[in-house]
Amino acid sequence: MEEVKKIEIKEKFIKEAEFLARGTEVLPGGVIELAKKLQKSSKTGIPLRVKLGLDPTRPDLHLGHTVVMRKLRQFQLAGHQVVLIVGAATAMIGDPSGKSETRPSLTKEEVDINAGTYLDQMSKVVDLSKAEVVNNADWLHPMKLAELLKLASNITVAQMMVREDFAKRYSEGKPISVHEFFYPLMQAYDSVVINSDIELGGTDQRFNVLLGRDIQSAYGKKDPQMVILLPLLEGTDGIVKMSKSYPEHCISLTDSPKDVLGKIMSIPDNMIMRYFELLTDVSTEQLNEYKKNLDAGQVNPRDYKMNLAKLIVTQYHSLEEAHKAEQEFINIFKNKGIPENIEELTVSEGKVLVDFIAENGLTQSKGEAKRLIQGGGIKLDNEKVADIAQKIEFNDKDSLILQVGKRKFAKLIKNSN
Repeated sequence: MEEVKKIEIKEKFIKEAEFLARGTEVLPGGVIELAKKLQKSSKTGIPLRVKLGLDPTRPDLHLGHTVVMRKLRQFQLAGHQVVLIVGAATAMIGDPSGKSETRPSLTKEEVDINAGTYLDQMSKVVDLSKAEVVNNADWLHPMKLAELLKLASNITVAQMMVREDFAKRYSEGKPISVHEFFYPLMQAYDSVVINSDIELGGTDQRFNVLLGRDIQSAYGKKDPQMVILLPLLEGTDGIVKMSKSYPEHCISLTDSPKDVLGKIMSIPDNMIMRYFELLTDVSTEQLNEYKKNLDAGQVNPRDYKMNLAKLIVTQYHSLEEAHKAEQEFINIFKNKGIPENIEELTVSEGKVLVDFIAENGLTQSKGEAKRLIQGGGIKLDNEKVADIAQKIEFNDKDSLILQVGKRKFAKLIKNSN
């Protein structure tokens, strides 16, 4: 039997692979296999095609999405071709990964509206002028039945049921729709169409992105894609992964500078290092120093949170906005004040408070306003509101200061009509 020729990997490619793999899980073969791909790319002069797919299931992205987008940017800076897939077709099914029930399908109109905002937000991280941006609806929607059946023939039901979420739902007697099986197949077929060498994804995408290797092989690719899995960022509660399903713990790329800074200042102390590691370019040496100081109690965690918050606001807005947000935060929380310029809203006496809050966009819904009241998170003139049915009463005052959560304020002016 002919001996397999060993490939000598140069040190510089191992170091590059170690940098690109920092904080990730690389499959299969880890850093060494990644270094081989990097070396081969350099030798042939053909950049690696690095894939990231994002489904426009909601109109805005959050900091959790930027963890994988920042890794994509690192590959881009290293000279490789990044391929951004706007998953208009897959979004209409909804990724079942980690879900305990079938996700509601989105209409084409809903997907198109959401997709319209994605590229603007992605451009805050990735250089879109050098990226290949494609829409998987272009090849998935026109597929004929025979082509779909050929795709589906490459995986068994037993293989699908290995997925933890499917297995759990099946054991609990919860329904699994057949169309959900097509989601990972469609995502895998994207890798065939764009001929990806590496696919990035969160750790919850393990099954989907590894299936991409199998489907590429089934369609004749001799050197199928490697997979780089990145950790999922927890929301500001430090417990549940960041998601728009939990708006009170989510930091959107569309949030104002003051909201971004305020939300980061609210994270638990044990999340400081994780946010630094996943969301900033702070060096490993500096991170080690931060951790050492925190562990030894040599620094107030609040000071590191402020450094973190200003870094992130600067990344997605500007240094000037970061300074302004810091000063406003200090005024509100350190000096127990309120913002200098707060919105003034006219309201008639007797208006139900939760209705007013939701109607004026101070919360995303009436339900969220009720939850905040139950948690002591809404105040009128610095007094906590305890009754979800409370009405706005001025009691001979011309105005009231309304505080919703930790960061939103409004001056309520009595309607004289």
